[in-house]
Amino acid sequence: MKKFAIIVAGGSGSRMKSELPKQFIAVNRLPILMHTLQAFHSYSSQVTLILVLPAAHLDFWKSLCVQHSFLLSHRLVAGGETRFHSVKNGLAAIDDSQGLVAVHDGVRPVISAEIISQGYITAERAGTAVTSVPLKDSIRMVKSEGGNQALDRSNFLLIQTPQTFRLDWMRNAFAQPYQQHYTDCASVLEAAGHCIELIPGAYENIKITTPEDLEWASVFLK
Repeated sequence: MKKFAIIVAGGSGSRMKSELPKQFIAVNRLPILMHTLQAFHSYSSQVTLILVLPAAHLDFWKSLCVQHSFLLSHRLVAGGETRFHSVKNGLAAIDDSQGLVAVHDGVRPVISAEIISQGYITAERAGTAVTSVPLKDSIRMVKSEGGNQALDRSNFLLIQTPQTFRLDWMRNAFAQPYQQHYTDCASVLEAAGHCIELIPGAYENIKITTPEDLEWASVFLK
């Protein structure tokens, strides 16, 4: 089956305390987003890469590509109001009716070829493949009426990306009206009636959000 990857990068620099949107910050001399695209290309040059950016960032990204002589082939798509709408715009850029689509955070540059591969393999078999890792820390639930309660962390997982699905299932799921609880693609597919298959992720597959994440990413990318 044909393989596609929708890389979503609509973040700002607020928690990073940076005027430059975090996906464009350089780590090891290359913007974070370029590391992410290269990771998928390194897995397979046959994956069609679709990069979804806010419309206001498209020209800046093109200038960065010129500056860094970044010639990796990818389709550029303007994002939407929310992540849901951005992924939907990315899907609209795919002409094929059948295939497998991995959706990945642009600011998760430390993604291995093994995890990408397992996502496509599992999605081809089960229709869905969502990357996850066990919690390391203890957790407590804060109650609305006050107080808090310890929970068994073995009953919970942290969800990462890539999240990989059959293309036809995704088109059907994203035809639904947007809901606020759609925090990732898995929640959209689940709302459309599909069971979610979980696959192992990796702790180094961090989502770069705060300044200290840049230090970790620099080490992992080496």
